[in-house]
Amino acid sequence: MAKKNVKNIVEESLEIFLKENQMELWNVEFVKESRDWFLRVFIDKIDKEHGSVSLEECEKTSRYLSEILDDIDLLEQNYFLEVSSPGLERELITDRHFEKFVGSPIEIKLYKALDGKKKLSGIIKGVTEDEVELFHISDDGETIKKETYTVRKSDIAKANLMFFM
Repeated sequence: MAKKNVKNIVEESLEIFLKENQMELWNVEFVKESRDWFLRVFIDKIDKEHGSVSLEECEKTSRYLSEILDDIDLLEQNYFLEVSSPGLERELITDRHFEKFVGSPIEIKLYKALDGKKKLSGIIKGVTEDEVELFHISDDGETIKKETYTVRKSDIAKANLMFFM
């Protein structure tokens, strides 16, 4: 079965269950690593102020999804089902992801350089349909420089939250 179909079926199967449990689907990956296939499902709390998903919530979601997938016999090949949080330095993929983390630090890798840089970091200042605005402060020891970058979403190769201790 095509990877896109697997993702769509997982999304549809979990939609109501996750909403009822104040969670949301972050991402679905169906990948082959060496000889094995993995169906990875990343879930998160709907409201970031309520923290991240617990191990118990991941287990509950895994059991629920496993029963559904077994009943509909979705995949011909054997696979490992993994359900987890997207993690502290999670990848931001959808518009909702960027909007949820306005005010948070991120690192963006670009397909093509912007002002001579293919990697940018900063605080998400704003999000529009087509762009992400970043606020960046740099200190070279002599001067502190404040910059704002406006990055087209179509130019983003990868974006991840940054975690600092």
